[in-house]
Amino acid sequence: MHLRRSSVVSRAALLANVTMTCATFAAASPQEKPVGSIVKSAWGQVPDGQTVHLYTLTNVGGMTMRVTDYGCIIVSLTAPDRGGKHADIVLGYDQLADYIKATPYFGSVVGRYGNRIAGGKFMLGGKTYTLATNNDPGGIPCHLHGGKVGYDKVVWDSEAIIAGGAVGIRFHYLSHDGEEGYPGNLDITVHYWLTDKDELRIEYKATTDQATPVNLTHHSYFNLGGHDSGTILDHELMIAADHITPVDKGLIPTGESLPVANSPFDFTRPTPIGKRVGADHEQIRFGLGYDHNFVLTRWDGKLRLAATMHEPTSGRFMEVLTTEPAVQFYCGNFLDGGNVGKGGHAYQHRTGFCLETQHFPDSPNQPTFPSTILRPGEVYRHTTIYRVSVK
Repeated sequence: MHLRRSSVVSRAALLANVTMTCATFAAASPQEKPVGSIVKSAWGQVPDGQTVHLYTLTNVGGMTMRVTDYGCIIVSLTAPDRGGKHADIVLGYDQLADYIKATPYFGSVVGRYGNRIAGGKFMLGGKTYTLATNNDPGGIPCHLHGGKVGYDKVVWDSEAIIAGGAVGIRFHYLSHDGEEGYPGNLDITVHYWLTDKDELRIEYKATTDQATPVNLTHHSYFNLGGHDSGTILDHELMIAADHITPVDKGLIPTGESLPVANSPFDFTRPTPIGKRVGADHEQIRFGLGYDHNFVLTRWDGKLRLAATMHEPTSGRFMEVLTTEPAVQFYCGNFLDGGNVGKGGHAYQHRTGFCLETQHFPDSPNQPTFPSTILRPGEVYRHTTIYRVSVK
């Protein structure tokens, strides 16, 4: 088992049960560091009657994030451009009902296993486990992002927190043995932090009472020009990866490792997404563009830079740091205008990108990949940071 190491921020000054009340945190003395604010409000109900909440977090620089306890979904995230003008840089909806009705995982935590598992089956401890096949790229069924009711479609326990100059939300969910076909009770805690460095910091922790595969990730669709600004093909991407795990036409890894050099997948230097997205390459044809697992170089489980993204018009610049061994780069190939989002804006083809930090897809069926099996007595930890600035 490759355990993920992270620096976990301690909890302090709990703010739970503050409904429709603005809780502002400021320095008590000149020596103390000011922090931001958190507002919690009711945001509707899911079909079984559970109340869903919406949190609005603001840091000391005025960056804001709205997040709900339904799926740990980030509904909005604002950041300034080089002129100081803020824009919402994540795709999403205005209303809870739209997330419940249909969403391509906008802004959520996905699991128990993020990404794909071939045929919806894996063997563990001599037993074959069968999962839902809720995705069929290339007409080949597979299991995707935890199944029909993954972690993006449940209400998490939540509480507002503040620590170390950051405002945040603590989410907790107990995923029961047999849920979506997975073995073991998985106890999960996820922290979202909005720091005074304009960072979205996500920390995951999980334990289990039975051996089980675990691969949690975050699935925001970003557009650094603004969620409603159009194509992301002019964004300049760098990924610190020399290889990808190539896939078959069902987007399942073949088990091989493919060098990115001299291919459309070479993002070792900043390159516009649109420069080679239409290249005549088998992997591009299989993915209908970029939808691939990039293997980060020199992975050792420590927090390190995985990718950067720059939007030249606004100047917004994002750095992605992670403790995970890989990142799935997806450039919105399946967006087609059918998802009408915030402000009535229809999200068209390639108007959002995802950088999903993760272990490799289909690892339970790939013995040469880093293990994703969590066992009793072990602790799953994973930290990812999305840092936004201008250049």
